[in-house]
This record gives sequence, structure tokens and C-alpha cells, in this order.
Amino acid sequence: MPPAPSPKRKTNYTAAWAETKVLVWQHRGALAVGLVLMLVNRLAGLVLPGSVKWIIDEVLGKGRTELLTPIAIAAGIATVLQAGSSFALSQVISVAAQRAITVLRRRVQARLLRLPISFFDATQSGVLINRVMNDAEGIRNLIGTGIIQLIGGMLTAVIALGYLFYLNWFLTVCTLGFLAIFGGVMAYAFNKLRPIFRDRSKIQAEVSGRLGQAMGGARVVKVYTAEKREEIVFSKGAHRLFRNVASTITGTSAIAAISTVIIGAVGVLILTVGGRAVVAGTMTLGDLVSYIFFVGLVSFPVVQMASIGTQITEAFAGLDRIHEIFTTPTEDDDDAQREALAHPDGDVAFDGVWFEYREGIPVLRGVSFTAKAGTTTALVGSSGSGKSTLISLILAFARPKAGRVLIGGQDLAHLKLRDYRSRVGVVLQDNFLFDGTVADNIAFSKPGATLDEVKAAARIAHCEEFVNGFPDGYDTVVGERGVKLSGGQRQRVAIARAILADPQILILDEATSSLDSESEREIREALRALRAGRTTFVIAHRLSTIRSADQILVLEQGQIVERGSHAVLMALGGRYRELHDTQHEVETDLFINPGEEFSSGEAPSAPTPGSTRS
Repeated sequence: MPPAPSPKRKTNYTAAWAETKVLVWQHRGALAVGLVLMLVNRLAGLVLPGSVKWIIDEVLGKGRTELLTPIAIAAGIATVLQAGSSFALSQVISVAAQRAITVLRRRVQARLLRLPISFFDATQSGVLINRVMNDAEGIRNLIGTGIIQLIGGMLTAVIALGYLFYLNWFLTVCTLGFLAIFGGVMAYAFNKLRPIFRDRSKIQAEVSGRLGQAMGGARVVKVYTAEKREEIVFSKGAHRLFRNVASTITGTSAIAAISTVIIGAVGVLILTVGGRAVVAGTMTLGDLVSYIFFVGLVSFPVVQMASIGTQITEAFAGLDRIHEIFTTPTEDDDDAQREALAHPDGDVAFDGVWFEYREGIPVLRGVSFTAKAGTTTALVGSSGSGKSTLISLILAFARPKAGRVLIGGQDLAHLKLRDYRSRVGVVLQDNFLFDGTVADNIAFSKPGATLDEVKAAARIAHCEEFVNGFPDGYDTVVGERGVKLSGGQRQRVAIARAILADPQILILDEATSSLDSESEREIREALRALRAGRTTFVIAHRLSTIRSADQILVLEQGQIVERGSHAVLMALGGRYRELHDTQHEVETDLFINPGEEFSSGEAPSAPTPGSTRS
């Protein structure tokens, strides 16, 4: 189903203006040069329409042909100045705007990646991409030609208006009455259109976000024959976008029609009142023609200012959304005041830890244990017992609601986060790989690693046996999320990535779940060597993989109900023994009575990557 529409959020112009002031100050040099160029451009643009009066009244009316050459030269110079200043303006201001957009995109992206995991869990990826790419694009109307054109239009309108009053004050007052009506209509129309433009950005983010999910989950879509359902979901989003665009087209078309009527009325007024003034001798023919040109110089900036005003409003809305990101606390905001990790190879301890995702529904309930430095702690329990949440707390993806997580005796909440995480290696159940080469993905945990270091880690993780079979070897591109590799191959690349990191604390979340039995034995030996001297936490549903753990914690409903070694817990005959025996019975049934698992009566095929049999 498409996401439910969220309540509309009004633009915080105070916050947007704070971001605007920073941007304007950073690019004050380019803006100052742009203002000078715009002044030259607008003044030069007044020469040609201003010369019309002289040509009609003096050259044609009085036969003063000696004025024709200087007027032509002045008009030519003004035209060259106008063209040159226009080109220079686009180079100075437009380049400055693109530079500002690039810098802002970099700032937003850097800030986003430092926000807590809970922020990403609560926000669609399409919305976040829209913040980085589209919202930042809007500042071209602040740093680019938008503000400069707005100021230039106001300057032109003021000068032209002064000249119109000089030519005929009565006609100008009447003309201003029509232009005031026009300005009121424009203000009303754009006030109605602004929310629609604002919603368009939001709808585009939602539609593109869902489209990205469908593309990324193409295999799941196909397996469950959900192509038609996704087509319907996308169609609904696309039609919402269509209705939004159609509304803006209707609005802008209505504005254009009203503009035509009002401009036509102004034209009729000038011809009627101005024509009578010429006949009465209060205006010359040159005055009237010049008046018509200058009314255009007033009308065009009014239309332009209304349009630019809308664009600037949208830019403010985008900057407000960006400001929201900049004011959201990051994970490492207070790292400067936090402590350095004094004992990276020390104990990891939980001291009365409580945690909840939703208020009043605890996921961990007063969990306390100590994992001694260099030992392996295994976490077992039924689904939803709190194993992954406990790992998230160790990784500082979440913070306890009560209690403490201690690293070498230091409270993790008081440690420099980036310093701490640099000592942690992880192989998660969802092995995310980037769309790059095998070597790039392994070296992701250690920037600047040599190819020899990458190969050494790959050998330990038993990656070489399949990498060497690729025509491009370690330069093989794995595809988005590693789709060109099998599940077992992705998992081994992820293990090699953790090995290369050489961490003091190692997290293995189902690290061998996608491996066949033979590969699992090899990886298990490699991981046993890797665990030596490291504090390791292992989540494993196959209890046969954790027999060598120094301690096993059995979690149920967010509490540790049993703890001890494999032998101790088996002898205890409690929950661990129950899980072990149940799993053993299931595995025995699969091997002894395979026909019961297959409706066709056929025996199961040989284990494949991703098999859960050992």
C-alpha cells in the first residue's frame, strides 16, 4: 500500500532565513559583482526605449538628422553593454549558484549519514534523496539569478515608473490601478499555487522511494507475482503526481489568461487617454510611443517578480527542510566532550539495561552480563526475544532507556562514538554490498588497504575459491546490493570485510547462515582463528555453530533466562536443552524422512548456498 499522507507542515521562514543568511554571506562577493552587472544591464536596457522619443520628436518631427548618429551609437553601445553584462552575470552568478548547490548537497549528505539509525528507520529513502538533490537545487533562486533578477526588476520598475509620471501623471495613475489589480490577482494565484508546488516535491519523493523499493526488491516481487500490485501502487502515486501537475497547469493558464486581459485593458487605456493627450497637445507622438515601451518595462518586472517570488518561496521551503536535518542531533555531536576508549580490548558489560522501541513495550528487561575480553558470547532464543536489539546496543545504533553498556569499564554513552566504532567489526544477517568490485567491498572496512591485504582477508574467509573463477577476479563488479553473487558468496565477502577491519570487538549475526555445510566448516575454522584475542558476540539459530562459545546467553521476552557453556546448559536441562533437542529432531527428520518434506515424494537435493542444514 502507498504510504499514508503525513500532515502538512508549514514552512518555518525563520529557520529558512537563518540558512539563507549563511548562504548569502558565503557568496557575498559573487552577489556583489552580480548586483553591479545587473545595474549596468538594466540601465543599458533603458537606452533603446528612451531613444524612441528623440527619434520621433526630434529627428523625424523636427528634421534634426544630426542627432541620428549619436542616438544610434548610444543605442549600439547600450546593446553591447546589455549583452556583455548579461553573459557575465550568468557566468558569475550561475556558476556561484551551482557551486553553492554542490556544497550544500555535500553538507546535507554528510549530515544525513551521521544521524542515528532511528532517523533512517522512520524516513523513506526517497524522501532523504529528495532532500539532498531537489531541496538543495532550489537555492539557485537565492544565490543564482533569482534574487538578482528580483532586485533588477524592482530597479527597472522604479526608474520606468518615474519616467512615466514625468510623461503623463494622470495616465500613469490609471495604468497603476490596472497593474495593482494585476498584482493582487498574481499574489492570490501564487498563494494558492505555492502549497501545490510544495506538495509536488513530497509526492515525487514518495513515488520515487516506492519505485526504488520495487526495483531493489525485484526478486521478491517476481517470486510472489506482485508485478500487478506494484503496478497499481505506482499508478496511484503517478496519478497523484499527475493531478498535482494538472492543478498547476490550470492555475498558471488562468494567470496567463487574466494577464492577457489586464495587459489588453492597459493597452486600450493608453491608446484612449494617450491618444487624446497627443491630440490636445499635452503629449507628443514620441512621448506616447515611449510611454508604451516604458509601460512594458514596468509590466514585465511585475510578472517576473511574482514568478521569482514563488521560486524563492519554494527555495525557502527547501531550506527549511534542510535546516530540519541540520538541527536534528547526530550520533557524534558531543564527541569532543566524550572520553576516548581507554581499553579497546576490555570487557563488554550490560548493567541493568532496559530498552523499548515503543513507549511502554520493553524489548529488553534489566539485562545484565559481562563478556570478558577475548571471549566469545553467543546469544540464542526464539524470534523477538531481544537478541538483535542487544547487538544494536553494543553497536550504539540505539541507547538504553535505563541501565548502562560498559566497554572496558567505561559507559558507552560517554565514549567518542567514531573512535569506538573504529574498533568494531560486524557481519550482519543482511549482508549489504555496494555496487562496486569485490576488492572495493572487502576494502570498505579499511580505506587505503592494499590488494595484498584484501587478498589475505579473502583467503581467510575462503573467498578466493570463487573469486579466482571470475574472469575479472577481484575487479568483478558485484552489482547493486551484491545481486551478482550467491548468498554464500556475499556472506563470505562480508566476513572478509570484517577480517580486514581487524577489530577488537566482533559481531557475528548469523555469519554462516548462507553457507553450505563444507563452506561452513571452513569458515568456522577461520572465524575461530579470527575470534582469538577479540571480544566476540555471535547470534546463531543453528546451535551446533556455537558449542565452542565461552558463554551462551539464552534470552526470552527480553530477559536472560539461562547462561553458561554448552555443556553446562545441556546438563541443566532447561530452555537451551529444549531448543537444542527441538532443532536436532527437525534436522534428523529432514535427513531420515525427507519424503515428508516434499509433496512430490522426491528426496531433497544436495545442500545449496543458503541451506540451513549442517
